[in-house]
Amino acid sequence: MSLPNPADLISQMANRLKAHLAQREITEPRYIGIRTGGIWVAQALLKELGSDAPLGTLDVSFYRDDFSQNGLHPQVRPSALPFEIEGQHLVLIDDVLMSGRTIRAAMNELFDYGRPASVTLVCLLDLDAGELPIRPNVVGATLSLAAHERVKLSGPEPLTLELQDMSL
Repeated sequence: MSLPNPADLISQMANRLKAHLAQREITEPRYIGIRTGGIWVAQALLKELGSDAPLGTLDVSFYRDDFSQNGLHPQVRPSALPFEIEGQHLVLIDDVLMSGRTIRAAMNELFDYGRPASVTLVCLLDLDAGELPIRPNVVGATLSLAAHERVKLSGPEPLTLELQDMSL
């Protein structure tokens, strides 16, 4: 399987996001990237949009439902939201949507900061393997992988995708 070019996906996503926000009459969204890959995607997306809007960052480690099983990742950093959440239109950005658990954790964390007016979910890749009923509003590409395959995003510049075979 050949993976799509992330730069092409970012360009398409920027167009789709503009259309989505215009349709909902959202003029000043607040952008938030989920650490780490989501931040890289968010930075590339803001650059493609020509936006200098501040970028919030979330590290959802403490909010994950598998925290007690997996423990704390050694590179956990605090979340940084340089704007209010209450009543704001948020654009939540992640790299890869797999089970939906990271997005669920991000939503839980965001609501601890306040009640947003809306949340638009943007993902570079949707692996269509959802354990939870979570779907992005804007997606670069939807892929179906074999059970032994994983996708790895490297960045921040340039963003690259690599297909990994976990059976080897």
